[in-house]
Parts: sequence; structure tokens; C-alpha cells
Amino acid sequence: MAIRILIADDHEVIRVGLRSMLQSDGIEVVAEADSGTETLVAVERHATILDLVLLDVRLPEGDGLKILGSLKDTHPDLPVLMISTFDNANYMARSVALGASGYVLKDSDQTALLERIRKAAAGDMVWRREELRRVSGALSTPRMPVDVEVTLTQRESEVLHQLAHGLTNKQIAEVLGISYETVKEHVQHILRKIGVSDRTQAAVWAVRQGLV
Repeated sequence: MAIRILIADDHEVIRVGLRSMLQSDGIEVVAEADSGTETLVAVERHATILDLVLLDVRLPEGDGLKILGSLKDTHPDLPVLMISTFDNANYMARSVALGASGYVLKDSDQTALLERIRKAAAGDMVWRREELRRVSGALSTPRMPVDVEVTLTQRESEVLHQLAHGLTNKQIAEVLGISYETVKEHVQHILRKIGVSDRTQAAVWAVRQGLV
């Protein structure tokens, strides 16, 4: 029986290319979505027959990582393979923490991509050793004890939110309308307050605390 998947990506040319490649290899694309909202609707409509969701990290109307969290809450056994243009350790760490089966880049070799799709659809985790090594420090960071209250200012919370979505300090400064140096200062305060040593750990901490 053919593997049946849903492709969620906001670029039509990517969806068309993936669909053509997958269908030529005997994988059936039963649905497509170009936003977070459409992805959730499509999964509910096809949940009984889906073997895999191929989910872009960045989507309008709810980014892909938020959608991943929602899907794992409602359909914990449905494999979700993240796909992205960005070779970003924060995205990878959050994907692992939220239960993705793996993370593939859009410029991956076709044979490798097909192999990971097939393995993920079969229920296997397809994280590569080097990927997990990059985020292992963040993933092994213990959760903050529930009885320890971490108080972030409103601005620190805003910076953490953007940081956890993979933005650089320069990008955060542009989004929030503050200086680059101010962002750097906020990031250092955040890391100290939550007891982690780098941005990836902070991103995973934010996911585990349900802040993003």
C-alpha cells in the first residue's frame, strides 16, 4: 500500500515539486496546505488515512513548530517530519522537544529525503547523529523545577519568544523596534534567569514551559 502523506508548505512551487517527486516514487499526496490553519483542518479531515505529515517549519497563521505541538497533542501517533530551508539548531531542538520524527532540509538529496520519509511514515525516528549532537546539550538540560518561579519582564518574554522562533539578535531588534545592544543585554538576562548557557537551551526551555 502506498504511503499517504500531507504536504504543508506556503510556497506552491515547493509543494508542486515535492508532489511530483513523491508521486513518481509511489508515495500518495492525499492533501496539501499552505498555512497553519489549513494544516490543522486537513489533518482532521484525513487523519484516518494519513501516514505522515511533511510540515514546513515556517507557515503563516501559526508557524510550523506551533502546528507540530498542536498535532502531537491531538494526534500523538501521527508521524510529523519537519522540512525547512534553515539549518537552524533552535528549530531542530524545538522539533525534537515537540516530538517530530525528524528534520530535513529542502535542498536534501532526493534519495536521502525519500528514505527519511519512508522511515518516518513507518514510525521510525529519523534524526541523524550529527543533528542530535548539535542539540544534545539543550535537550539534556533539566526542566526548571515546578516550585521555582522564573520572573521575566514583559520585554524579556518578548525577546525569548522571538529567540525561540529562531530569530537572530539583529532580527529581534528589528521586530521589537529596539537596539541590537539592548537585545543582547536581554538575552544575557534571560539565560541567567532560567539557568541555561545558550540560545538553543533557552528555546527548548521555552517549549517545555509552554511559552511558545
